[in-house]
Parts: sequence; structure tokens; C-alpha cells
Amino acid sequence: MQIQIFVTGGTFDKEYNELNGELYFRDTHLKEMLTQSRFQLDVNVRSLMMVDSLDMTEEDREIILTHCKKSQAEGIVITHGTDTMVETAQLLAEHIKDKTIVLTGAMIPIVFGSSDGLFNMGAALAYVQTLDPGVYIAMNGQYFRHDNVKKNKELGLFQTL
Repeated sequence: MQIQIFVTGGTFDKEYNELNGELYFRDTHLKEMLTQSRFQLDVNVRSLMMVDSLDMTEEDREIILTHCKKSQAEGIVITHGTDTMVETAQLLAEHIKDKTIVLTGAMIPIVFGSSDGLFNMGAALAYVQTLDPGVYIAMNGQYFRHDNVKKNKELGLFQTL
């Protein structure tokens, strides 16, 4: 099974500017992460954008939707910022019924070393191979259906509604 991975940005791929303390985007860390994890899957990685999900527009979501529709892969993983991940998942679920799509991200940037991103990506890759067609979110060692999840911003966790 080939798995398509679409990169869209989010905290997952943010860099830290040591001079001013700001977070910014340079490039995705996904390929290094996959190599580090010693994965043995057939994946195709494509960066669609590098954007914080709070800055994601409807046009950005349409780009994600278009690429998911066009993909020949039955399984798709999308890295995405956590703040609006649910909104993107809902849009995808409205239009795509025959693929398994799993969105994932991180609360802490990968470059910080103590990030949850590597764990979340590993879970997303496992879930995309085993779940029935539909749209899911993989965070905190769990998967959630697109229509039964929310981000608890006080706890920094995703929870079932």
C-alpha cells in the first residue's frame, strides 16, 4: 500500500529563532523524521504549503482537498496545525468517502526534541493502514473521527466530543 503524505505546516514544522524567540517556517522535517524512525513503508511526501493553521484560508483548504481527491493513494496522512485541524478534516469528509485520511500534528515543534510530533506521525501511519475509509485525526496516541473530536486548548489535548 502506498501512502501519500501531504505537508501543510503547523507547529509540527516550525523552527525557533534564537535571536528573537519567534517561531517560523523554513522547510519540513518529515523526511528526516521518517528516516530516524527507520520506517519501511512506501510513502510519497509532498509539501503543499507551510502555514500556521490559524492563518489557513479557505483557499488553502481547497488546495488540500484538491490534492486529496487527485491522489491515487487509498491512504493519506496530512500534517496540519492543531488549531484548525478539525475544520479541515470536516471539509475533507464532506467530499471524500473512498479513502482513509488521517490528519496529525504536534503541540511542540519537532526541532525542540521533546515534541509529540514523531509519536503522532507514527500513530497516523499505523492508523492510515488499518482504519476503514473515512477522515480521522491522530493525536495523543488516539484516533478520532472527524465529526467527534475537539481540541481542548486548556489541556493541550484532543478529546472526543
